[in-house]
Amino acid sequence: MAARTVRPGRPYPLGATWDGKGVNFALFSAHAEKVELCLFDRTGLREELRLVMPEYTDEVWHLYLPDVRPGQLYGYRVYGPYDPANGHRFNPNKLLIDPYAKSLYGRVRWSDAMFGYRFGGPREDLAIDRRDNARFVPKCRVVETAFTWDGDRPPQTPWEETIILELHVRGLTMRHPQVDPAYRGTFAGLASPAIIDYLVELGITAVELMPVHAALDDRHLVDRGLANYWGYNTIGFFAPDPRLLDSQSIAGFNTMVRRLHEAGIEVILDVVYNHSGEGNHLGPTIAFRGIDNASYYRLDSDRRFYYDVTGTGNTLNLDHPRVLALVMDSLRYWATEMHVDGFRFDLAPALARENGEYGQGSAFFDAVRQDPVLAALKLITEPWDVGSYGYQLGNFPPGWAEWNAQYRDTLRRFWKGDEGLVAQVASRVAGSSDIFGYRGRRPWASINFITAHDGFTLQDLVSYDHKHNEDNGEDNRDGGDDNNSWNCGAEGPSEDPAVNALRDQQKRNMLACLLLSLGVPMLLAGDEIGRSQRGNNNAYCQDNEISWTDWTNIRPADQELRRFVSYLIHLRRRHRVFSRPRFFRGEVLSEGGVKDITWFTPSGQEATTEDWNNPVALSLAYVLSGAAGEFFTPGGQRDIDENFLVMMNAYYGDLEFHIPSLATPMLWQPLVDTSRPSGLAEDQRTYAPGAVYNLKAHSFALFVDIAGRGAVAAPQALAEAAAPSENAEDTEHRGFFFADPETDDAPSS
Repeated sequence: MAARTVRPGRPYPLGATWDGKGVNFALFSAHAEKVELCLFDRTGLREELRLVMPEYTDEVWHLYLPDVRPGQLYGYRVYGPYDPANGHRFNPNKLLIDPYAKSLYGRVRWSDAMFGYRFGGPREDLAIDRRDNARFVPKCRVVETAFTWDGDRPPQTPWEETIILELHVRGLTMRHPQVDPAYRGTFAGLASPAIIDYLVELGITAVELMPVHAALDDRHLVDRGLANYWGYNTIGFFAPDPRLLDSQSIAGFNTMVRRLHEAGIEVILDVVYNHSGEGNHLGPTIAFRGIDNASYYRLDSDRRFYYDVTGTGNTLNLDHPRVLALVMDSLRYWATEMHVDGFRFDLAPALARENGEYGQGSAFFDAVRQDPVLAALKLITEPWDVGSYGYQLGNFPPGWAEWNAQYRDTLRRFWKGDEGLVAQVASRVAGSSDIFGYRGRRPWASINFITAHDGFTLQDLVSYDHKHNEDNGEDNRDGGDDNNSWNCGAEGPSEDPAVNALRDQQKRNMLACLLLSLGVPMLLAGDEIGRSQRGNNNAYCQDNEISWTDWTNIRPADQELRRFVSYLIHLRRRHRVFSRPRFFRGEVLSEGGVKDITWFTPSGQEATTEDWNNPVALSLAYVLSGAAGEFFTPGGQRDIDENFLVMMNAYYGDLEFHIPSLATPMLWQPLVDTSRPSGLAEDQRTYAPGAVYNLKAHSFALFVDIAGRGAVAAPQALAEAAAPSENAEDTEHRGFFFADPETDDAPSS
């Protein structure tokens, strides 16, 4: 290649920036002694030219090439001391990825040359390796980021109206028969009419995409024929993972966002800024480690090693202003250039540690809060890391929502039959104000979920008592053991109709609770159609049929489940009483004389302190008032919703619930009864105060008050008088139904 015209360029913006005439290259490295820009041919195999970066301004190396165009492949070689004992691991024999690269070409091909040190001996990382790795590392690509958005309008769904579906782009689309085979596993596949129509019919308002940033497959996984399928192993915070693109263009991502927005669906990205894929001191040298190890990573007191609060071998050092700027620049890029609507932050406390300690006043929180672009987005945290005091649920600043693992654990335990949880269940379904109700935070701060990517799917939650991760190649040692699951009488797939019926009922129970609880519900994609991972609760490395959604072998019972989930979602979206903008107060808030929420025992009496403290309670009921005065029409007038009654029976036997008497007369029609295969109530009678409803074992019921405004009930049901059950009898005790541990032969969960 002929010699290039080299101009000084500018130190900002970082990365490779096409200005319509040429490209400015800028790379931060505070401790480097020299930096070379390496240009490659279009195959990425032949290095055509090396150029010494001539300028060094404010710790940024930069140059401008007027004859370079979008599509150019490049990488860096960075010179400096190889001195691991003092935190420096420069090695110019290693081609490095630009942290600001917006597109990558190729993937890591594992070789010993990918490591900056020579293998062998207990102190092997102290000796530099001089083999060149350029053949094995992805190349950065200069891109034109302009895209025709055609007036794209983000849905801007209010938090309290949000319903999230967590999904993996590959997993959801790889086996869908109506997705073009050329687009399966890609953003284009997710943007296909078949997938978008499905999401709209289901009723969700936002998709939360598992990591889409460029990530690498760990060598130990590749050696076993596996992959880092989940993608929590990022090596580029601006570049989409090449596996998810149907072509070399990043426009596939933009097109997906635009089409989802047209359907009224927001896009939230699961982002991993707490660590990189370079691992610990024995990991590969791919980007940050070779550019400026001492700046990008938190180092231990012995600077040869890393301070790790992520469990992955390293933690990014957001105490450093340039590393914090990298994260902020990445977030703004995806928000402004790529039009995403929010972010879910993996291991979020790691981002907010200063000098190793977590705090709400960290630079990261301050930077996000003052940013006019980011502060307006949906910001969700995974509120724990593995460092000291790493569990920070409820301890994030106002404006942030948090994955509520207490919701998950409490509801799982309750429905599998653990006793004495009714007080905790009440707090969780009412929005967890005990966790989030401070500093003006709203119920949407709680992201409620039963299942997520990490752990059992819903089908496996009711089918396995124990994890079965043998396919991961780690002798079933990986993955959590505390799953709070119950196999309903048989481990794994069963031909027993009774076992399968109970499993289906348990799924309906948990989904009904989730979708009718205060807070933001998050579903795991595929749960609504019975997706199983064969008992694998840590399928991070299974880029195959274990993880991919099977769209062609859905049981009739799970087709019913999908319709049930869609019914519940649309019911929630029609009735604001399930997504109130404020926490319940347990007080009369309107002239109707009914509390915003009233808790009852099966006897129909309002719950007392003694009831809440019952150590073996297994049932719960409550009334939601639609006249609490917190709902308003677009014109500003106070709007009134219907009243609803909820009953939950986690006991192994049927239970008679007495309809409570309230200050305002109410007449209740059943809408949901999870003991029915459809999940919908088949009983068309109405129930007046004092009547008895026989709620089957392990089931959930929902009623609507048809005595008030806008009845949902069928017309013929409105005139029916409530009739007591044929089996109606007075209970021998007031309070929650309980299984006497001395007399009842209750099955173990």
